[in-house]
Amino acid sequence: MEKREHILVVDDEEDILELVRYNLDREGYRVTCAATGEEALRLARSGQPDVLVLDLMLPGIDGLDVCRILKSDESAGSIAILMLTAKGEEADIVRGLEIGADDYVTKPFSPRVLAARVKALLRRRDAAPRGPEEIIREMELVIHPGRREVKVGGASVALTYTEFQILHLLARRPGWVFTRNQIIDAIRGEDYAVTDRSVDFQIVGLRKKLGKAGAYVKTVRGVGYKFQVGDPEDL
Repeated sequence: MEKREHILVVDDEEDILELVRYNLDREGYRVTCAATGEEALRLARSGQPDVLVLDLMLPGIDGLDVCRILKSDESAGSIAILMLTAKGEEADIVRGLEIGADDYVTKPFSPRVLAARVKALLRRRDAAPRGPEEIIREMELVIHPGRREVKVGGASVALTYTEFQILHLLARRPGWVFTRNQIIDAIRGEDYAVTDRSVDFQIVGLRKKLGKAGAYVKTVRGVGYKFQVGDPEDL
């Protein structure tokens, strides 16, 4: 059976390249490998992979620059990018997400987890984001943008303007990781004077008001927040 999705893996460590290639190949993907940023750019533009698994620490053009260049390239901007980064590089993770990376995995990593994250990116790519006026229903949580109304278990929840904006932003792209700066820019505009800590404060208030449904709003340590679908009892 012909392999469908094409994954481009970029890392300057040969053993990691082979580990990732072997495990993604077992999942049925067509895998191409590269060891430098320059080669990654060439293969991404010519081969149009579905997902780019990208190490940040590369010789020459590093992973962050590869990400920035591809996301600004009309011919390659739709490629989903999964960053590979060493633990403790939180600043690089945030920078990568803010310039367009779609997800990240920290080293050392489990090959099964990496394969699952690749699969999730492919699902996310194929699922269109919810429309700005679309009613969002997730188990007992209902978000009605037109009415600016939120209900949990049929009971109305009184949210502030900012709390509603944050919840709606996250819920429209379930599974998508938003940095604090992205949240600020989306709900107030780039010129709104607010700190990262105030976003955290809004999230605390939002979760408290949502009760059990507050489990949908997940913290991504050192990076930001996302909306996680599923039964809140299992989250």
